[in-house]
This record gives sequence, structure tokens and C-alpha cells, in this order.
Amino acid sequence: MSTKKTKARVIKDYERFDKDIQEQIKLAYSEGFSEHLIYYTNKKGKLVSALPFETDEKIYLIKMTVKEAEAIVFDDDDYDDAGSLKTEILEEYEDKYVDIDSLEDELPDDVDEP
Repeated sequence: MSTKKTKARVIKDYERFDKDIQEQIKLAYSEGFSEHLIYYTNKKGKLVSALPFETDEKIYLIKMTVKEAEAIVFDDDDYDDAGSLKTEILEEYEDKYVDIDSLEDELPDDVDEP
């Protein structure tokens, strides 16, 4: 019998995320959000759009329209006029949210993983 745990799935507005998660979302979508939206039919049968984002614990669908996605980036000082995350912000977030899995891939062959 498999003991594989499935991740919780959450639909949430971007503004309702704490600052750390918002920063991770920006890092994942450093070129903006609108080109990455997916569309699905909700429980009420209405077609809605959302930005997918996955953490170790959860899979999020961040509710937003194309217009809202563009407005979030336009109004955010972390993005430049072209809609890309500013280089210094990108580097800061990369340092702050180092991917542990990528570090494990860099271990020498003679070092045991924890």
C-alpha cells in the first residue's frame, strides 16, 4: 500500500499571501504573471483564471485575471518598466529562497546525503 501524501490544494487571492510567499511567487515568475495563467471551470461552472504556484506543502491556484496580473506587476516596485523582476531583487530572492534540492545535486559523489 502506498503512503504517498498528496499536497493540499488551495485557491487564494494574491493579496492574501504573506510577504514571503509573495516573494517566492515573484521569484518563480520573474518575467510577470499574465503569460502563465491557466483557465479552469469552478464549482459554479464559471471559467476563471489563476496562476499556479507550488510549495513543498501545497499547490496554489492564485486567482487573477490577465488585467489583474498585469496591474500587480505594474504597481510593484520590485518589477521594472518592462515587467521583469529587477536584477537586484531577483538576486536577493534567489539568495533568500535557495532551493535545497539543487544544493543536494551539487554534493560530491563521496558525500552522503542527510
